[in-house]
Amino acid sequence: MTMDNFTIRPMKRSELDVVIDWAAIEGWNPGIYDAECFYQADQYGFFVGELNNELVASISAVAYSQNFAVIGFYIVKEQFRGRGFGIKMWKTAMAYLGSERNISLDGVIAQQENYKKSGFQIAYRHIRYQAVGGGIAPDGIVELRTIPFDQLVAYEQKLFPAEREQFLRLWVKQPNSAAYAVVRDGQTVGYGVIRQSHTGLRIGPLNADNEQIAEQLLLALLAFNGDALVFLDVPDANSQAIRLAQRYGMKPVSEVARMYNKGMPNLLINRVFAVTSLEVG
Repeated sequence: MTMDNFTIRPMKRSELDVVIDWAAIEGWNPGIYDAECFYQADQYGFFVGELNNELVASISAVAYSQNFAVIGFYIVKEQFRGRGFGIKMWKTAMAYLGSERNISLDGVIAQQENYKKSGFQIAYRHIRYQAVGGGIAPDGIVELRTIPFDQLVAYEQKLFPAEREQFLRLWVKQPNSAAYAVVRDGQTVGYGVIRQSHTGLRIGPLNADNEQIAEQLLLALLAFNGDALVFLDVPDANSQAIRLAQRYGMKPVSEVARMYNKGMPNLLINRVFAVTSLEVG
């Protein structure tokens, strides 16, 4: 498809690194090693827009299953906005995903009304909190790699609308990251990951059966790398998660709206204390 020599095509893996840099410029603070995890989630669901052979726009449409997908990386470089390129990218993503899937996205405030016009409704908000690392990890924390992987997959299935085993395998083993769990009576009752991002570190996910377990994991994750800045995206639908962030004096720095076009799935949101990723859910 063309418009002013504008073409849309599938994104190459190397181009996702460029798009992640765009996301950093937008202030989204993606992880340093996120790209490979994202791309492997659905290699065919990433698209770029070119104008006269220059990359100017992007969107991702990760189809996790026949029933669920996530849109992210919806970016038009600032100097090329207002020319209709964004809506072309949007239509490409929606055509790729089809009409049967429940589609999720995290919309910035400026775009939320546009998403509503496309049939998306706000389910809740993700508040990005900023903390400072440090302290000592509490007792009772184990390395996530010591947990049978099928336990991890089973735990996440209660919190995410589709199975994404390949993504999880990569996500919890990123370079220069840490992943911890809490186990009781042989069963995983919570886990969390912290990874390097363009600014400081990002926690995500932080999933736990209750606030006390989440607090243990949070303290372990904050102790990972001294006094670095740490960011986490907390669903305001989980009042325990908001309370935990506030109790440790975390500072809210931004927010987005979690939106769905076919309604919020029936998930145990009270166990999600920080979302895995705004880009791919």
